[in-house]
Amino acid sequence: MAALAIEDFGSRIATVWSELRPGTRGLVERALQSAGGTQNSRNFQYDARADLELSKLLTALDDRAGEKIDALDAETVRKVRSLADTCAEVLLEKTESAEVFAQLVKRAEMQRDYKRIDILADALNTRFPPSEICELARSEDIVVRELANEALARCPISVLAGLLSDPIDSEIARSALRRQVIEYGSEEARQIVNVLEQADEL
Repeated sequence: MAALAIEDFGSRIATVWSELRPGTRGLVERALQSAGGTQNSRNFQYDARADLELSKLLTALDDRAGEKIDALDAETVRKVRSLADTCAEVLLEKTESAEVFAQLVKRAEMQRDYKRIDILADALNTRFPPSEICELARSEDIVVRELANEALARCPISVLAGLLSDPIDSEIARSALRRQVIEYGSEEARQIVNVLEQADEL
């Protein structure tokens, strides 16, 4: 996207865009050029900093698109929303961050995009580390929390057992194991829960 077009979106967006590293900016530009995908961006080494940069850009774009002012004409608003959607698509494909995941879920909620929420839910078990899912299970947002708890209930028991020694995540892992007992009738989970309950009584 040309610098001039970005300038048309307002100073905040222009500033955030200018602060993107070239690789991150290129990731967005290639996603814009491809038909709704990021197929051509595989050569860029995505990292936590790119996550943060794109999250900040998405926030600025969504805020601008949602402003109740007539400063932007309809075509510019459309372009802002299009860039925001592209940015969200890149994050949807790449992120492993609990904070960014929650941002994308809340965005989909506001747009009533339930298909997008389903896609995000599927990404939890396939891409996110257990510790990040546990963080999401503590979210104040009820939809984020439910998605995380559902993902944990589908986690392999070995993964949940590995979280039991973590002082922060152990209680969430216990809840997921209890849910596996109740909802899926897992005998292995039942045995672990019984051992934990017996240890609590000592």
